[in-house]
Amino acid sequence: MTTGEQMSLAMMLAVPAMLAQLSTVLMSYIDASMVGSLGAGPSASIGLVSTSTWIFGGFCMATTYGFSVQVSHFIGNNDFKAARNVLRQGLVTCLLFSILMSVIGLSIAGRLPFWLGGGADIASDATAYFLIYAAFIPTMQIAFTSGAMLQASGNMKVPSILNVFMCVLDVIFNYVFIFLCDMGVKGAALGTGLAEAVTALLMLYFLTVRSKELNLLQDKGSFIPTVASLKAALGIVGPMWLQNVVMRGAHIMSTIIVAPLGNIAIAANSFAITAESFCYMPGYGLQEATTTLTGQSLGARRRELASSFAKIGISMGAFVMTFLGVIMYFTATFLMGMLSNDPDVVALGAKVLKIEAFAEMMYAVSMVAYGACVGAGDTLVPSLLNLLSMWAVRIGLALVLTPKFGLEGYWIAMCIELNVRGLLFILHMKSGRWMSKFSVSKIN
Repeated sequence: MTTGEQMSLAMMLAVPAMLAQLSTVLMSYIDASMVGSLGAGPSASIGLVSTSTWIFGGFCMATTYGFSVQVSHFIGNNDFKAARNVLRQGLVTCLLFSILMSVIGLSIAGRLPFWLGGGADIASDATAYFLIYAAFIPTMQIAFTSGAMLQASGNMKVPSILNVFMCVLDVIFNYVFIFLCDMGVKGAALGTGLAEAVTALLMLYFLTVRSKELNLLQDKGSFIPTVASLKAALGIVGPMWLQNVVMRGAHIMSTIIVAPLGNIAIAANSFAITAESFCYMPGYGLQEATTTLTGQSLGARRRELASSFAKIGISMGAFVMTFLGVIMYFTATFLMGMLSNDPDVVALGAKVLKIEAFAEMMYAVSMVAYGACVGAGDTLVPSLLNLLSMWAVRIGLALVLTPKFGLEGYWIAMCIELNVRGLLFILHMKSGRWMSKFSVSKIN
């Protein structure tokens, strides 16, 4: 393939994923503005537990990758029957795992807000939000797994369209439950959960019935996980679970650092993260496309092609997110104004967004490079790089800067850390070791 053909293929896969991620951004903006209209307290209650929802979601997504990466390798090797066998086993394993996560979430919901340093004034809403979130974890897992399997087969269009559809449903359901049913924060969680449930069923249908490569009606196979598939999945998932604990644990630690600053700071921090997603969600779309392209290329024994796709994806991500970072810098106040009607929240959030604009390029590098590594089954070293970056740099600096400069100090620490993380991933990608984890013998 020529460079132009590689870029064209990368764009063909990336654009639907990027559009889906952008629709997710719009959904987040609309959700946040709906809750933001209720005041700083309700916004702070969701912001308080948001990092905890990330860590549960991260565990579920990591478990999905343990099987979807295997599927992409088998498809690259033209062994579609083996890919479907892994799919069957992956669906069962991921569902059982998500039920366990749901039970854990339900059991800790009442104490979680206080563990995170939240006050009694927002604890009730925070608990209710997390309880409903935890109850819907299995449906979220089904959507994750089905979408990732379709993407592993090269089908980016259907997951993207369904994710856009989920965003539309989320907005409709949230409006109904938050305002018409007057459920407030509980309505926001219920609306999102129901949107995920509907999307999960549709995603599962298109995967198991309509997919040309992976539909399960064309042959028979066992849904009981084999030792071989579980062992291969654990080799991918284990480091990703570590990564999730490292990354999301650091985010929870960040919440604990920010919480003493008060409800205005908690709400501004939460809304600023939502506003920043305007920049980094397209990067996640490119990450998904790069994971698929590198995984299938290596499955086809095309190491040079995998390396080329990784470089193209990283370069595209850096360009797009740098451009969006410039826009975010000059529209920071406008973006925050879309999410909150509290002038103090808007002013503080705009300040930290301008700081974060200087991190977008290297954030894109680390994000897309991680996707390439996952496609190759290389998850241990990237997880260790994130461990070093998040805990040594971000948390270390945040503990020093936040008491002195408030929320701005925390975001300065975040900006520095994201730039350091990008540099670490550049060095890892240049070394070529990210492809050494892959072995043809594993898919034969």
